Amino acid sequence: MLAAFVLAACAPPVRNDVYYRNQTMRPQTVEMGIVESLRPVQIQPGDSGVGTVGGAALGGLAGSTIGHNAGSVAAAIGGAILGGVVGTAIERDANRREGVEVTVHLDSGRMISIVQEATEPLRAGDRIRVVSDGYSTRVTR
Repeated sequence: MLAAFVLAACAPPVRNDVYYRNQTMRPQTVEMGIVESLRPVQIQPGDSGVGTVGGAALGGLAGSTIGHNAGSVAAAIGGAILGGVVGTAIERDANRREGVEVTVHLDSGRMISIVQEATEPLRAGDRIRVVSDGYSTRVTR
């Protein structure tokens, strides 16, 4: 389970102040607006399966050391199931991030809502930029 936790913790951050190499050197549109409201949310990335597989493998290995013959097989199966459940929970908790849903009144008159990690302090009434490359959108000062 420790291995599953370590691997799950290696998931890349999804922050509004981090750009990956494939996101650079391409045009982005910028719209100006005012923050209307903020709502705290939890950002939960999809499960990669690493926690489940790692937990199942470790649980099955640990369970196989219990008992003899048929008992050992049953313990290994039970350990794999329990390990998979625990590994999934560990991965989910390790990847959960604090986020914020930002509702913005754009200068164009449109209202939009963007969910992003809560890494930049924003308040209702702040003048902000909405930056988008057509795939991802961020709110920045």
